[in-house]
Amino acid sequence: MMKSIRYAAAALGLMLALPSLPAAAADLVVWSGGAVKSAVSEALADFSKASGVKVVSDFAPMGALTKRLAADPSAADIAILSAEVMEDAIKQGWVQAGSVTEVGRVGIGVAVNEKAPSPDISTAAAFKATLLAAKSIVMVDPSTGTSGKHLAELFQRLGVAEAIKARTTFLAGGYVVEPVGRGEIELGLHQITEILPVKGIKLVGPLPAELQKVTIYQAAISAKPKNIESAKAFLVHLQTPAVRAFFANKGFMSQ
Repeated sequence: MMKSIRYAAAALGLMLALPSLPAAAADLVVWSGGAVKSAVSEALADFSKASGVKVVSDFAPMGALTKRLAADPSAADIAILSAEVMEDAIKQGWVQAGSVTEVGRVGIGVAVNEKAPSPDISTAAAFKATLLAAKSIVMVDPSTGTSGKHLAELFQRLGVAEAIKARTTFLAGGYVVEPVGRGEIELGLHQITEILPVKGIKLVGPLPAELQKVTIYQAAISAKPKNIESAKAFLVHLQTPAVRAFFANKGFMSQ
């Protein structure tokens, strides 16, 4: 109920802010990192309902998005990327530097099945012990996902990479902790915004602060958008109080 009220308020504000959008505006095409899917997809649906603009969205790991932007940066109106990838996108001329808007900040967390006891991850030493004790682990492929790259480096730092290699499953992207919810894998490691929407799991907590990687996600208008007015309007929509509060409930950290 509260969610509906928040979005109704956001929609009303959005309709008042969009008097200049044509009645038959072109589709708004958004390419985004998967870590923000649960929140951004609903924000896009809300925007579409309020503005009348059809939204076409695609969510993928950063590696895949980078390749697609390099091949045709004008195919999307908006790109939502990690800050590191956004920096490169600006240098390459794929997006408009002046349009960059922060979407949110995401940390990496640990998940187990909802019926399983929560392991100790309170310290670096405890997290290391939990990794070594786990019978199976799932995470995003380090070659495609932001959290996977960090975790692979972290395993080397902790000296556990070889010990857990045979017990670790790498998935290309999406909600990679779903096998944990089905009881097929014991431990899931992923960005918290991609853990919370998954059925059958529980979030044990974030990685210890000294091991954590907080990823900043940003949105920007592409260099040659086909629907620039709707793109500008959606970036404004992302910063409304109602949307910011909703994002916090989806696992985003405070800006």
